[in-house]
Amino acid sequence: MQVAASSSPTPGEVGSRRRRLVVLFGCCLSLFIVSMDVTIVNVALPAIQARFHASLAGLQWVIDAYVLVVASLLLLSGSLGDRLGRRRMFQTGLVIFGVGSAACSLAPSLLLLVVFRMLQAVGGSMLNPNSLSVMTSVFRDPKERAQAIGIWGGVFGVSAASGPVLGGLLIDAIGWRSIFWVNLPIAALAFVLMARFAPESKADRPRRPDPVGQVLVIVLLASLAYAIIEGPTDGWGSPGILGLFALSAAALVAFLVYEQRRREPLIEIRFFRSPPFSGAAVIAVCLFFVLSGFLFLNTLYLQEVRGYSAVLAGVATLPATVIIAVVAPLTGRFVGRHGTRLPLSAAGLCITAGCLILAQERVSSPYLELAVGYALIGTALGLANPPITNTAVAGMPASQTGVAASIASTSRQVGNVLGVAVVGAVVTDGLHARLSRQVPHLPVPGAVRERIAHLSAGGTGLHLPPGTRDVAGIRHLVDVAFTGAGHDGWYLAAAAGVVTFVVGLTTTGPGGRRRAERVLAAD
Repeated sequence: MQVAASSSPTPGEVGSRRRRLVVLFGCCLSLFIVSMDVTIVNVALPAIQARFHASLAGLQWVIDAYVLVVASLLLLSGSLGDRLGRRRMFQTGLVIFGVGSAACSLAPSLLLLVVFRMLQAVGGSMLNPNSLSVMTSVFRDPKERAQAIGIWGGVFGVSAASGPVLGGLLIDAIGWRSIFWVNLPIAALAFVLMARFAPESKADRPRRPDPVGQVLVIVLLASLAYAIIEGPTDGWGSPGILGLFALSAAALVAFLVYEQRRREPLIEIRFFRSPPFSGAAVIAVCLFFVLSGFLFLNTLYLQEVRGYSAVLAGVATLPATVIIAVVAPLTGRFVGRHGTRLPLSAAGLCITAGCLILAQERVSSPYLELAVGYALIGTALGLANPPITNTAVAGMPASQTGVAASIASTSRQVGNVLGVAVVGAVVTDGLHARLSRQVPHLPVPGAVRERIAHLSAGGTGLHLPPGTRDVAGIRHLVDVAFTGAGHDGWYLAAAAGVVTFVVGLTTTGPGGRRRAERVLAAD
């Protein structure tokens, strides 16, 4: 008599599976705090402005200092993990991120807050690339690995949805410093789980360090971001700003020339000859340009212009953030069956439509009108973010897919840097132009005119002297000017949506993949 083999898992297999799930949970915790940090800090910007009397440029640096460091160090952190150990680098990132978060909560000035945000970002740059590598080493089965990466990526939507609301609750109940406290217990739990359950792993043949390329990337992004953010205040034609733009251009040229001569460059320039890869990079920049610009501009509009509390502003953005969490996993399944062209091109249309709707907003626009714009932008992000990595690796050899995915992640962070810098600069310029036409005609004392002139140079809050007449009228004038300047930012974001549509339609189909295979095979 033949006895059928039992299909039940052995105790060892169950224990191993539980270990893998715990590692996945720890990796998801790191992605959660890193992703949530973006939305939760944006909600706190008006409170930070009120505490430090910051200009609009100062608020831009609170956001951009973080993403600038992440964008600059992301590839380096991944390669260091391959060389020194992925778990070790992941845990180091958790410690630095936690220390940076604690320091941010204690910052006594805006300058130190920006510095501590940069420290926080050094840790943040070590988390995502190394957590993904840890999961890859733990989940050996291709099907399990795909499911794990899908769950890991879906955490972005959950964090995007919870960040604004959680941040609003903390800010209204305790104060803006509390938004950084949230990171501490989560980072500590992830550290313990990694130490207890995650095995150490290294690359069999890690990429060689590229210190020259790394320095050139930092110079390129830092000089460009500084010139864009400070340009409205210092003057676009000032020697300092023009010099920074020239430095950025020189760093770009030097980087392109130097990287093409290296055997193992920081960024594989030849990858950009692949239409799907270059298309994915452009779409990633455009998509996160819109996301970061949206988060930055919209939170100021809701709280400074409409007078919403922090928690109400967080709830108001739920049509965008919840839809990201719902649409993203559905898009992942769609891409597996039908490819990336349709969701990427559809995302471009949604971005364009949503931003054009928000470009019509007024001081007292009906909320339903705003919600439609938010929902369209959230749909676009849910449609486009999951396929970006799939598109980047289309036609790539298996040995190069990790590098291609890392460059796609870096492109996302570059979009974040440019979104805050460019949209903030456009709004600052527009605000200055609108107020400068009206300030000289205001029937108020000279001291008040000076304060409003300071506002037009980059501030978002207006602190008028006691006894000033017609305070409500002056504030309404400033609100109208800020809303009108915001329209310029929304139109710019809509243009990024058009680029996303065109690039998604033309580079991500079967023809683009075949061309990528031919180009890379020729190399």
